[in-house]
Amino acid sequence: GLFGVPELSCPEGFQEAQGKALQESEQLVQKACSTPPGPETVMIFDQLSDSLCRVADLADFVKIAHPDFAFREAAEEACRTIGTVVEKLNTDVELCQSLRRLLADEVVMSSLDPETRRVAELFMFDFEISGIHLDEEKRKKAVNLNVRILDLCNEFLMGTHLPNKIDKHILPEHIRYNFTAEGNYLQVAGLHADCPDDLVREAAYKIFLYPNAEQLSRLEELLASRNSLAQLVGYDTFAHRALQGTMAKNPETVRQFLEKLSEQLSERTRKDFEMMTKMKMKLNPQNSKLMPWDHPYYSGALRAERYNIDPGLYCPFFSLGACMEGLNSLFSQLLGISLYAEQTQRGEVWSEDIRKLAVVHETEGLLGYIYCDFFQRPDKPHQDCHFTVRGGRLKENGEYQLPVVVLMLSLPHSTRSAPTLLSPGMMENLFHEMGHAMHSMLGRTRYQHVTGTRCPTDFAEVPSILMEYFANDYRVVNQFARHYKTGQPLPKNMVSRLCESKKVCAAADMQLQVFYAALDQIYHGKHPLEKSTTEILKETQEKVYGLPYVPNTAWQLRFSHLVGYGAKYYSYLMSRAVASMVWKQCFAQDPFDRAMGERYRREMLAHGGGKEPILMVQGMLQKSPSVEDFVDALVSDLDQDFEAFLMDS
Repeated sequence: GLFGVPELSCPEGFQEAQGKALQESEQLVQKACSTPPGPETVMIFDQLSDSLCRVADLADFVKIAHPDFAFREAAEEACRTIGTVVEKLNTDVELCQSLRRLLADEVVMSSLDPETRRVAELFMFDFEISGIHLDEEKRKKAVNLNVRILDLCNEFLMGTHLPNKIDKHILPEHIRYNFTAEGNYLQVAGLHADCPDDLVREAAYKIFLYPNAEQLSRLEELLASRNSLAQLVGYDTFAHRALQGTMAKNPETVRQFLEKLSEQLSERTRKDFEMMTKMKMKLNPQNSKLMPWDHPYYSGALRAERYNIDPGLYCPFFSLGACMEGLNSLFSQLLGISLYAEQTQRGEVWSEDIRKLAVVHETEGLLGYIYCDFFQRPDKPHQDCHFTVRGGRLKENGEYQLPVVVLMLSLPHSTRSAPTLLSPGMMENLFHEMGHAMHSMLGRTRYQHVTGTRCPTDFAEVPSILMEYFANDYRVVNQFARHYKTGQPLPKNMVSRLCESKKVCAAADMQLQVFYAALDQIYHGKHPLEKSTTEILKETQEKVYGLPYVPNTAWQLRFSHLVGYGAKYYSYLMSRAVASMVWKQCFAQDPFDRAMGERYRREMLAHGGGKEPILMVQGMLQKSPSVEDFVDALVSDLDQDFEAFLMDS
């Protein structure tokens, strides 16, 4: 069966697995309600969470990645069923009472270790944000709002990807071939950001972002429902609710972080826009005003012009085998960990090109498994991501339940004449996703509720972004980058050119991220919103980003992150700031320093979500970083490296 789960040898098995999980959860609910307050209460809650997550997490992955439609459909159904059960349990008064009795018992609470206390509080938090403390009528309202929000999220997400159609005669004939024809219509399915023709990018931007009335009302209802739910359960705004327990803690800190970052970036961003404008003037003298559809194209063109970084020059040095060797060598030096390929059993994987890796520590033995779903296939989503399929935890019999994760990439298959070759961007993504996987393997907590990457969003990206710093360091790259035909190492100046090229227009790129994050905060801030979502977009874009708003466009309707990262889009910037500080202070001197690797494991990876994130950062940096420290770390990454500059000139 899939992942070695015997029931899942066929799609119908999901019903069986789900049935077992629901039966087990009913028994655990009864057990929780009849157990006197003590550490066992937390243990039972965690078992309950584990029995449901083991099916739901697995189904979450299968529903998007399995090539067989019947499997995808069965998994989707299982997700829905278990989701509904979880919503019900989160408003089960008797179940909540058993946890409340524990939290109210000061003697017992003071005898618990910090991790158990935090897990008990996190479970209580789940009850509270579902409105457990409300009277029955309001509780029902909270459940209904939650269900409605889930549906709106799915509908909005679908709408963000839908192409727009336009009568083909509206577009000049010479650019029509860029779009898919459908009778008399052309389909525009994206922004065509890399197209060298300004007119194609402009047309794509104006058509793809043309407002769709249904999508607009979905977004408005989603934001209003999130706000109603947050207020119903006692928060000022949805952002206050979403930021509880994160590194930032509250919207005020996020606002300060974004404002200070914007201030520090403004002069550099202005210069970046100037450079792009000059380049546009050179290529298109009649129309040199810089527009939002120009930014991604001209920043890329400037990079290519200034540093010859054609991916074709780099790919031969980054065969998949070499990159995996590089990761293995890095993990072995830093953490004493090796990756071994394992044979899979029949029916265990969903496609024959999946590789299963065992993660083994030199003294602690087997830590868990990583399934590598690395190659393109029809119908496979084009996103690189990490999925927890089973969380680690200490079982009742004293054994450790090993974590199982999937890493999904979209790499090209090998050919007769060449192995799979990665572009520098793909290589960096592989390192990034492997950072998540190591967090999952080393976040060996007692409770699966806080295992591995089950931690606040603004901390979850730290281990993965930190791996990007390793992927961009010559000392690390030099250990594995070899030409697949000649065995020649990648020249040092090619690595420094690549690193420096990433700094071209990096301030403007970061400013764009600040704009998205600021927009997300306003949308999830005080309601009713002062203006329409489109007017807010226009105002924020002109104030924070600097390039003009284009009339009759509504970019927010394509902002798919509003679903998974509602009020938390800033997380990516804050995680990058922390990763940058950890890299500079702990690894820049020597990226293979074993003592630092052990400290990193002990202070940051080992706790999963079982410790407050800011305390983990303090433990690693041995100081408490301020908002200014975060901003400085991000901005100092934009400075040109003097040594590379000299080598280059």
